[in-house]
Amino acid sequence: MTSDRLRLDPLAVSDAGEMVEVLAGDDLYTYIGGSAPTLDQLRARYARQVTGRSRDGRQEWHNWVVRRKADGRAVGYVQATIMDDGRRAEIAWVVGLPWQGRGYASEAAQAMVAWLGSRGVVTVEAHVHPDHGASAAVARRTGLLPTGRFSGGEQLWQHDQEQAP
Repeated sequence: MTSDRLRLDPLAVSDAGEMVEVLAGDDLYTYIGGSAPTLDQLRARYARQVTGRSRDGRQEWHNWVVRRKADGRAVGYVQATIMDDGRRAEIAWVVGLPWQGRGYASEAAQAMVAWLGSRGVVTVEAHVHPDHGASAAVARRTGLLPTGRFSGGEQLWQHDQEQAP
């Protein structure tokens, strides 16, 4: 999958070495919680994620490393969990601190949502911390709107592709 400036490559366990640097920095976790993963933690996480499905088979997992086309450098990741017989997806995005503020998250998320639509996904959702203005801007640029519903301190943003103008 590609966009103007980016390439979204399917996640591989071998990406952990490069991604551990992208995901470094305590400030990255201010709103999403947690802390920077170690290389071993990231390898283990990626080994679970690349299976592509939850154990019960009810969720389909898609994870991509976001890379700049110009130099192939990883700048973050996007992910989608597809549920409800392929009709609903929950998405997320993370761009490393050095690459934030350049529109990479919006560009990658928009490409992912277009791909999801081409696969028949109707409802796209994301959970955004109410104080995370940058992430709210990405959600809005991706066509999601705040619902006013909260879970775990985060607001649900949603877009119904069938009702899009």
